[in-house]
Amino acid sequence: MATETAGELDELLREAELAHGHLCAGQILGVRMAMLALRRLDIHEPRKKLDAYGNPNPDRKRPVVFVEIDRCATDAIAVVTGARVGKRALKLRDWGKMAATFVDLHATLGEGEYKGIRIVALESSKNAARERYPELPKNEQQMVAYRELPDEKLFSEEWVRVPLPPSEFPGYKGERTTCARCGEGVNFDRFVERGGERLCFACAEPEGLYYRPL
Repeated sequence: MATETAGELDELLREAELAHGHLCAGQILGVRMAMLALRRLDIHEPRKKLDAYGNPNPDRKRPVVFVEIDRCATDAIAVVTGARVGKRALKLRDWGKMAATFVDLHATLGEGEYKGIRIVALESSKNAARERYPELPKNEQQMVAYRELPDEKLFSEEWVRVPLPPSEFPGYKGERTTCARCGEGVNFDRFVERGGERLCFACAEPEGLYYRPL
């Protein structure tokens, strides 16, 4: 880990521990993954709302982040980037992978496409931790080594293009409709047109429900 970012890492890990309730190897990976992505995207202090004079920070940028796992790393990534589900800047694609794609909405690549970087935690990082600290138990190996190993030992990186319609932007306010079948309100494009009716996902695909009425 570069010495110039060691202090920043320690502070972010403290914040991640407070937000999540404990500190673990997955959170360390999540914090470092997000720090790496912000450096690659040249995004600085995404959580800083005000400048040194107390005015709105004109240089503030926050990425939209697609996380691919519903584990500890996701909370850590949210802490570092300031992205939140409720702000529509943190989006879960639960593929069970320790990976995330960080999208710069200021870097357009064409109509509705934006530049991003996808970062994946390497499976070989576990072996690297074991080789570095063979005398320690597995969890301690990873807790210590993941703070110290260089980025290239922990992650793979790939520049990507991400299609992102305006309706997926943070702060987007669009048409709200009512499901023709159940009468429940539905946000903008979260419905299906079928037989001339607008149906919520639950009514359109009831076999795909995550719940069953009693």
